[in-house]
Amino acid sequence: MDENSKIMELAYEAGAILLENGAEISRVDETMRRIAGHYGVDDESFFVLSNGIMATAKGFARTKFIPIKGTSLDKVVAVNQLSREVSEGKCDLEQLESRLKAIRAMRPKPAWEQIAASAFGSAAFCIIFGGGFADSIAAFVAGLVLWVYMLFVGYRHLSRIAGAITGGLLATLLCGVMFRLGLGTHLSNMIIGAIIPLIPGVPFTNGIRDLAHEDYIAGITRLLDALLTFFCISMGVALAFMLDAAVSGTMQHLETLTAAPETAGMFVQLLAAYVGTVAFAVLFGVPRKYYLDSGLCGMLGWLLYLILMNYTELSVANVVFFATVLVTFTAMVLAIVRKCPITVYLICGIFPLVPGAGIFWTTYNVVSEQLGAALHTGVTALKVTVAIAFGIILVAELNGKNRIGKWLAKRRK
Repeated sequence: MDENSKIMELAYEAGAILLENGAEISRVDETMRRIAGHYGVDDESFFVLSNGIMATAKGFARTKFIPIKGTSLDKVVAVNQLSREVSEGKCDLEQLESRLKAIRAMRPKPAWEQIAASAFGSAAFCIIFGGGFADSIAAFVAGLVLWVYMLFVGYRHLSRIAGAITGGLLATLLCGVMFRLGLGTHLSNMIIGAIIPLIPGVPFTNGIRDLAHEDYIAGITRLLDALLTFFCISMGVALAFMLDAAVSGTMQHLETLTAAPETAGMFVQLLAAYVGTVAFAVLFGVPRKYYLDSGLCGMLGWLLYLILMNYTELSVANVVFFATVLVTFTAMVLAIVRKCPITVYLICGIFPLVPGAGIFWTTYNVVSEQLGAALHTGVTALKVTVAIAFGIILVAELNGKNRIGKWLAKRRK
């Protein structure tokens, strides 16, 4: 292999690692061009899709299907740091090759850490959505069992569609059983908290960011992938309610979503938002040194959400829009200061605002044949989703040509 081909092969490998572990399309393309250009390959051509890369240069041509394997943001951070070192002339080709091999060989977070994160994340989001302490205990147990199932059965032996359906089914059935045994008082809050670990935060957020960068094919593909996962989770929840109705002879009646007084206080809510965001940082493979920053990002967004909901007459969609703008701006500033991809903070920090409750209530209302209520909750969830998208896109536009980074650099001087 000549030197040009080796450079292109290494640039391609860096892009492949990024793409299959949760990086946005623009970052994949920029990283490959940065590596190839630094080592003197100027006639390269890269075309990146959501599940594939095509690369050509003089004497080199390669295309490969890259399936979506999940999310391991520690690998994204590692490749991002490596590309910075390449640009600064701190890494020759041999070092680049060995570093890329080491990054690909990085192991995921230990199973116990992921299971604990799912359990604590479920409990925290149960509180965020109005559950009491007893409800959060039930969600903790369901989240723990759910992730054991996903790690050792769902992700290993089932397709992504079957894994999402059966995961939603399992979490809902577990909450139903615990509710009938007297653990917890608000079944809806328990279920919403329990299914949150299944929510496809990475394709949802990256799809919006790809659209903001005018990567329309990748953006639409990733949003459709997220939508499919939402639908599969909903199918699992619906099947659980239908099974329960078949066994008990009647459809489980759920009260409307209410906030338990013991968890409605500002301190408990902000603590839950912080813990829940950190839990997703673990599940998404964020490096440990960024856990606390990620929690701060999610907590600030939830703080603004609570203030606007309690002290203004803005609609939920408008409140979510302003909270999303704050989360995105905070994530951008943290990414610049900490010199890491914004994905690390944005994907985790946006989670408290994702319309998980709306998706659940739409599913329940459809199953219980309350079609008018289902239409209302479905439209509200859609409005919230659009609000999140516009919030992220607005900040991306305001930061065109890295305005925020340049402003921070001037402030440091």
